[in-house]
Amino acid sequence: MNHWHSYPVPTTRHEGLYGDRIVRCFSPRPGSVYALFANSAAQRADAEAVVFEGNRWSYAQTQAQAASIAAGLAARGVARGDRVAMLIDNRPEFVFVLLAIQRLGAVAVPIGVREQRPGVAYVLGQCGAKAIVFDAALSDRVPDAAEAPAVSLRVVIGDVAGDAIDAVSLASLATTAADAPVTEIDEQDAAVILYTSGTTGKPKGAVLTHLNVVHSALHYEACMGLRSGDRSALAVPASHVTGLIATIASMLYVGGTVVIVPAFKAATFIDLIATERVTHTLMVPAMYKLCLLSPNFADRDLSSWRLGGYGGAPMPIATIDALGQRLPQLTLLNAYGATETTSPVTMMPAGETRGHADTVGVALPCADIRVMDDDGHELPPGESGELWIGGPMVVPRYWDNVEATASGFTAGYWHSGDLGSVDAQGYVRIFDRKKDMLNRGGFKIYSVEVENTLMALPGVVEAAIVGKPCPVLGERVHAFIYAPDAPHDDASARQHCAAALADYKVPESITWTTAPLPRNANGKVMKRLLRDALAG
Repeated sequence: MNHWHSYPVPTTRHEGLYGDRIVRCFSPRPGSVYALFANSAAQRADAEAVVFEGNRWSYAQTQAQAASIAAGLAARGVARGDRVAMLIDNRPEFVFVLLAIQRLGAVAVPIGVREQRPGVAYVLGQCGAKAIVFDAALSDRVPDAAEAPAVSLRVVIGDVAGDAIDAVSLASLATTAADAPVTEIDEQDAAVILYTSGTTGKPKGAVLTHLNVVHSALHYEACMGLRSGDRSALAVPASHVTGLIATIASMLYVGGTVVIVPAFKAATFIDLIATERVTHTLMVPAMYKLCLLSPNFADRDLSSWRLGGYGGAPMPIATIDALGQRLPQLTLLNAYGATETTSPVTMMPAGETRGHADTVGVALPCADIRVMDDDGHELPPGESGELWIGGPMVVPRYWDNVEATASGFTAGYWHSGDLGSVDAQGYVRIFDRKKDMLNRGGFKIYSVEVENTLMALPGVVEAAIVGKPCPVLGERVHAFIYAPDAPHDDASARQHCAAALADYKVPESITWTTAPLPRNANGKVMKRLLRDALAG
């Protein structure tokens, strides 16, 4: 079933890619990540590209920044294919440095700013980074020459106190060299390496090619209805696949504006939406819930806000209804994706969110989703299994990790590790991570179903379900609930769940907290830490 027939979707054709894949692709398309931006810069030179704390950069100014930084990097030996790490918070320099790296045909390696020094050192060594660009405030996280001997260039944004680290300033780098031409690349070359947050072992570097990023930007434009002049609030980390692709790459492709949010606080975020006339967001449901709970949500002029994408967790019906009542012009769109899929795989067609709130929408025009059993056999519509995902946005490999690539991909399909189903109408449901599904005395429990039920309780911002070890049943259901301003009432929570769920799914014990649940650099709840807390 083609759910996108009424959308202006680009023409598609099948192509041979990465040696052994046959993939449905958009054609024609921009040939590189830099071309995404350069096309908009040529057409909208004077339009705002980046906004940060009242400061504004047009497309022409952004292009000039990228060109001068690229020239400075090139003068210091950075060339096509070299890896350049970026330990940069949500600030304009993230965009400028990213574009400079793409202009050179080098490979950007964004690192989450919450990563600590050993983790940064691991990434630098694993990808063989030649250079790192970092915020002065994060200089204590930057490994020295002994810890990262392959790094020959360190570039600091701002001033480092004393002689803490040997680095050249970005300001001087960008003014000491002539302009560097745009390097020709192959669209199957690596553009970005993003390290996935491994729950066991070391993180893996997913290789996002130019072709991957371009297809995701085109998917967002066509299926979300993005247009020239849209203004997107970058409220998630720029270094995460959502911030990097859904906001930065997509806005620069359509000729929109990236409105950078340095740190998400609901009240100031709402004020920003109003003052900057933001039209587009892509956040996790908890952030929308925090907006609803903020006192200024009721009286600010938010009429510009027309697209609200979300992912990472289900959006409770109560939140959907409350947003719809306060902001009738806001179209909520669920989306599902991952680092290995360069962000989106599915999206909810506009106008269908309320009627299909238990799904993550349908496969995007170039996406191919198969539901497979443990033996690698495809399952019929409606049956639950692991989602295998193919398409031009699926990365070809993990960087310098043949074993992980071989175990994670089959014939170009990425094994997502997510348990889900696709019904006869094409709607995709995500039930759980394979490793997070509970087994209570032989009864299988999808934690997402219980979490979504708990999220409907008034005042609950986040909920997570984990298995509590039990010598008789194997596991019992334990809930962690973040409810900063609501009563912590076990009996009421269980009664609420019992009205909607089978009795074996109702949480038998609950931990209430007034602090957010622990999340990794990619924004996912770290259930391993919650299990450790229970065991402790």
